[in-house]
Amino acid sequence: FSLTTFSPSEKLVQIEYALNAVAQGVTSIGIKATNGIVIATKKKSASPLIDGSSLKKVANVCPNIGMVYSGMGPDFRILLSKARKAAQKYKRIYNEYPPTGILVKEVASVMQKFTQSGGVHPFGISLLIAGYDETGPALYQVDPSGSYWAWKASAIGKNMINAKTFLEK
Repeated sequence: FSLTTFSPSEKLVQIEYALNAVAQGVTSIGIKATNGIVIATKKKSASPLIDGSSLKKVANVCPNIGMVYSGMGPDFRILLSKARKAAQKYKRIYNEYPPTGILVKEVASVMQKFTQSGGVHPFGISLLIAGYDETGPALYQVDPSGSYWAWKASAIGKNMINAKTFLEK
C-alpha cells in the first residue's frame, strides 16, 4: 500500500486523515495588520492533571518568524525543529534570518515530502506562520499536503469556518 493511493472517492486517504486531525484541534487564528501580525490559540489540555505551562502551541522559529498549529502536538514539535534548523542554516549562509516566504516554502516542502515517502505519514497539523521582514508583515497557512497560501487573516482547527466568517466581517 502507498501513501499516494486514491480512495474510490478520488481522495488521498492519508491526507484526509491528517485533515481530520487538524479539524479536531483547537482553533488558531492569525491576523496581519499594517505594522505587525497577531497569532493566537487556546491552550487546552486533554487532562486537568497536565501542567498548562508545559503546553507550547505558539513558538518562535527565529527572531522574526513565529508559528502556531492546530492538530497533533508531536508533529508540530518535529516541524518546529526542522524549521529552526532551516532558519539557522540560512543565517549561517547569508548572515541574516530568512524572509518569511522562504522559510514557509521550506516547511511546506518538508510536509509535502511526508505525503509521498515510505515509512512515514503526513503531518497531522496545519500551521499559521507569521513573520516580519524587509517586505513587511506576512501571514501564511500551510496544510498537511504541503500546500500554502498567504493570508490577511486566517483560522485553522475545530471552529475554523466560524472563525473565518467572523474574520471576513
